[in-house]
Amino acid sequence: MSGIVQNNILRSSGTVAVSAAGLNWNSTIITGSTATVEAGNGYWINTTSNTCTITLPSSAEAGDQIVLIDFLRTWGTNKIIIDSNGLNYQGNPDTYTVEYTTSGQSLNIVYSDATKGWIPLDDDVAALEPVAPAIQRGIFAFGYAGGVVNTKNLVSSSGVVSADATGVGTARYSMGASTYGGDKAIFAFGNVSGTATNLSNLVNNSGVVGNDVTGVGTARANFDATGYGGDKAIFAYGNTLGGDNYVSMSNLVSNQGVVATDVTGVGLAREELAACSFGDGNAIFGYGMNNTASDYQNITNKVNSSGVVASNTTGVGTARKDLIAANYSDGTVGMFIFGEAGLYKSIRNLVNNLGVVASDTSVTGTDAGTGSTQYGGDKAIIAFGRTASGGAGLTNGRILISNTGSVAGIVSGAGTARNGLRAAGYSYSA
Repeated sequence: MSGIVQNNILRSSGTVAVSAAGLNWNSTIITGSTATVEAGNGYWINTTSNTCTITLPSSAEAGDQIVLIDFLRTWGTNKIIIDSNGLNYQGNPDTYTVEYTTSGQSLNIVYSDATKGWIPLDDDVAALEPVAPAIQRGIFAFGYAGGVVNTKNLVSSSGVVSADATGVGTARYSMGASTYGGDKAIFAFGNVSGTATNLSNLVNNSGVVGNDVTGVGTARANFDATGYGGDKAIFAYGNTLGGDNYVSMSNLVSNQGVVATDVTGVGLAREELAACSFGDGNAIFGYGMNNTASDYQNITNKVNSSGVVASNTTGVGTARKDLIAANYSDGTVGMFIFGEAGLYKSIRNLVNNLGVVASDTSVTGTDAGTGSTQYGGDKAIIAFGRTASGGAGLTNGRILISNTGSVAGIVSGAGTARNGLRAAGYSYSA
């Protein structure tokens, strides 16, 4: 061998060996469930017995490099999980889940800057996209209980609804609510004792409701909202009140919680519909009522990952209004559930990850005039609302939806019974 030898390991025998790729290779094979690694080193990871979480350095400089290798080709059985320790990974914060699950894989990462963070130089297969963390908690807020209220009730990661908490913001009901920015929520628009408003209130990732934000867009109520594009939200359709003033406009919400101006609507103008997300950043609005078009509807309108609303899709299932939509499992599937069409309906329509709405199936119970939120990472909860027509039968009970879409019967709840409230998920922390 000739030339200059750099970045070598002094072996126990006293001989000096050249390090591959200019790195110092750790001679100890990692077999534990956790390991902390350093820049400028390569590591052999043996996951024969367990998954291993690899913690990267908490600080790094451009050009820092780390190599990880599947020592016994077992990552397909027991994966490795990358904890980027406060730094970004492929442009995403360390709250995102980064896993490598291919047997025989090697991972070569280089640090770029604070924006992109660690970037795979190669990993033997196409670079994996990080998976956004799951929503753990939820919030029900506002509503009507003999008068408008701004009360809130938080939902724990176990699906427990808290007692009433003093509200913030203008009391109102029949607004929209959605998660945005991954772990925060927004409530916007609504009915203030017969007058429509376009105010909004942001909820931080600790469940604290902010003060009123001056409204943007046409004031209206009796509609719904949902997430799209992974970290944004959309409010759509509704009624400007004072009669059958149905609209089909929408307002997009950025991942910073900023509500955009009206977008000309697509599809039938209607109110009292519901919405959920599906697939990879898509959403769907469905059902509702329009007195000028055969009253109850079962049509749907999909929303793509850029927030563009599609034209009407022929309806499936019972046409109805005042229903609820919920997401469950990993958030890529959902359901439309309950509703009213003269009588209250004990039915649901599942929505798969392609946005296909299934026919009616029977469920236990009824509910209307409320919303739902995900909790515990993969489940959903419906709470409060009314269980009989004409505004009677107000409840503070809760209905849990499992991570397989099973709907439980109503159980006793906490807080003031009311309807017209909405709910949204927040927080990555259980």
